[in-house]
Amino acid sequence: MKRGRLPLTALRTFEVAGRLENFTLAAQELFISQAAVSRQIRELETLLGEALFERRHRGVHLTASGNKLLAILTLSFDRIDECLEEIRSRRATAAVTISVEPSFAACWLVSRLPEFRELHPEIDVTIDSDPRLVEFRSGRAEIAIRHSASVTAWPRTESEHLADVSMIAVAAPALLEAGPAIKRPDDILRHTLLHEENRDVWSRWFEAAGMAMPETARGPIYADGGLVMQAVLRGQGIALMDEIFAEDEIKAGRLLRLFDLAIPLGAYWLVARRFDRLTPPASLFVRWIRSRIEVS
Repeated sequence: MKRGRLPLTALRTFEVAGRLENFTLAAQELFISQAAVSRQIRELETLLGEALFERRHRGVHLTASGNKLLAILTLSFDRIDECLEEIRSRRATAAVTISVEPSFAACWLVSRLPEFRELHPEIDVTIDSDPRLVEFRSGRAEIAIRHSASVTAWPRTESEHLADVSMIAVAAPALLEAGPAIKRPDDILRHTLLHEENRDVWSRWFEAAGMAMPETARGPIYADGGLVMQAVLRGQGIALMDEIFAEDEIKAGRLLRLFDLAIPLGAYWLVARRFDRLTPPASLFVRWIRSRIEVS
């Protein structure tokens, strides 16, 4: 097939759908309808005369031919994007975009970012607060900060350990002054518990404290740690917070740590396509956050 007749739009759509093995997620990433994704893939299959996906009741799966084509396309698109990013960075070397977990952005990075700006006022930093796994392609983030309870690596990227996560119980002084008093772990159950995403972490904390969390220990659930932080600072209940997030608030007296008990909950990771190919601003940011997290 001549290059001028390559179905580039359909190939791009197939690469996203194949990488995700999900037409709905592909439509979201490409900002088109699911029907458009299906149509472009059908047209590509018609052109090739062979199926690229097996359509099943609960989803789609790549055929052998689909897997072969996907491997070539993903590598090709990544190399094209690397070239475009290199060209772009030559003309705009004083900017960097970082994709950051919302909790890390709100509870740690935002308050410390002025330090980086003071060191490097020539660099414009864009923070993309997004929990989803980022694809390092032109016009998007060059670095990501991700949390995982168990994963240490992501496809087609390099990752570097940034900080371990230890969850501790904290409360606002005003809440404790109003009572009831908290002297033992089970006294916490006399207050509202604040949860992040689900109630599993509090259950683990009580288990580590030597007791089971009763079914009646409910309380509001928030989407991320930044919202939990705002709720606990306002005295709305007792929260489990990452120790590095709560550190400044504890030092300032706005939060109190209730017990020495801390439970591990994975780690934060720096993620990039290739650390040795970062633009100068991105390299400076990585160097700064590595040194800054060490003194926290």
